[in-house]
Amino acid sequence: MVQEHHVRVYRSEENLAREDQLAHKIAVVAADPVEVSAEVTEMVINRIIDNASVAIASLNRAPIVAARAQALTHGPSTGGKGARVFGIAERVSPEWAAWANGVAVRELDYHDTFLAADYSHPGDNIPPILAVGQHVGSSGRDLVRAIATGYEIQVNLVKAICLHEHKIDHVAHLGPSAAAGIGTLLGLDVETIFQSVGQGLHTTTATRQSRKGEISTWKAHAPAFAGKMAVEAVDRSMRGQTSPVPIYEGEDGVIAWLLDGPDASYTVPLPVPGEAKRAILDTYTKEHSAEYQAQAWIDLARKLNREHPEATDPANVASVLIKTSHHTHYVIGSGANDPQKYSPTASRETLDHSIPYIFTVALQDGSWHHVDSYAPERAARPDTVELWHKVSTEEDPEWTRRYHSLDINEKAFGGSVEITLNDGTVITDQIAVADAHPLGARPFAREQYVHKFRTLAAGLVEEAEIDRFLAAVERLPELAAGELDQLNIEAAPGIINPAGAPKGLF
Repeated sequence: MVQEHHVRVYRSEENLAREDQLAHKIAVVAADPVEVSAEVTEMVINRIIDNASVAIASLNRAPIVAARAQALTHGPSTGGKGARVFGIAERVSPEWAAWANGVAVRELDYHDTFLAADYSHPGDNIPPILAVGQHVGSSGRDLVRAIATGYEIQVNLVKAICLHEHKIDHVAHLGPSAAAGIGTLLGLDVETIFQSVGQGLHTTTATRQSRKGEISTWKAHAPAFAGKMAVEAVDRSMRGQTSPVPIYEGEDGVIAWLLDGPDASYTVPLPVPGEAKRAILDTYTKEHSAEYQAQAWIDLARKLNREHPEATDPANVASVLIKTSHHTHYVIGSGANDPQKYSPTASRETLDHSIPYIFTVALQDGSWHHVDSYAPERAARPDTVELWHKVSTEEDPEWTRRYHSLDINEKAFGGSVEITLNDGTVITDQIAVADAHPLGARPFAREQYVHKFRTLAAGLVEEAEIDRFLAAVERLPELAAGELDQLNIEAAPGIINPAGAPKGLF
């Protein structure tokens, strides 16, 4: 059972009581000692495997090399034994492990997602929570409960409060959720978590220019920064330091000036005391390394490749029209009015936010690969560029309605496509959800998560280390205090070259 909390802006003289503030209500949920169900525990394990998959696949990509190098200059602090960084054995201070591992998880845009009023990658909660757990010697049970909290808070904020409409980056929901999850992990009291949530939000409200136009490497760093801020917010709050209040509802707060303004009103659902945290079950992962709204389109393009090979040749095609939701059209479609989305020299980060590019390559290749599909030579292939520039998107009100539907059985992230050939033939098809979605053609289960991990780790991690990690994570609830180090993975010898990392200030 959930309770809906009405949230609005209050003038200072109204003196909104602390227990009526959203940050306090979030803290109450985080402090609730309710146990986690077996179903949720299984999904937590799946998502730890999923995060490890994409982090390992990113080990030698430039943003991860830089973030790891920064982290390695900050050894374990005195409050614990430190935390591990993906791919190596060294320990660092937990906030820097959260930073390095957060970048590794996010770089390929290849882990889980939740889309509603706003959008999110709730798996971004795991690196900061795990880092703190390793540092202080938490148990597997502690970690499961904490991750369940992180997902619960982020998913429910995403259901209720739209950030992207006001060009605020979606990690503004991650700072509070990760702080709340760490609060659960450490068994902190409501007041301390309340202060942590406030600081977690206050320090992570940034513009979404990081996902617009020429998309930079900061896209991978943004959630890692939010996770790092959450760790530091908890540390400050544990030392008795306080936060701006009310952070959401204040007349100079986030809602009044960054979101819907002084007359805003939101309804945020949160579990009642004693109610199990189940929001992780509403989230879904990616089969393909691309923006989530592209997942279904890759699957449809693969199908069309098999059924209509004539549509892969630009010489045969007059136009390709994709009809989809408002969000897909305006964020990763031609409605964004970003010329970079049609540029063969665009960055990988830009191309994975270009439906015209992604649909074209998947249609021509009948497949999608996290490296090859973004290679500069692949993007510059003349027949691809020609077909790519014939692809456009438009908003369809019905697909927008289904995108925002709260009914899980009709909520959709796809649309329909019309491919008009030069001879006048029109090929039409549609797809509602990706094949890997819980309601898709091939829903992801443990087998698929393990397969994804083994596939992405192949050649980068020794087979014995792969087996060791999977055995450890699958017994997560039984891991004793201090055993969370087993959830990190070491790369095979020679894969990581620390000496080749870029030099900086630290």
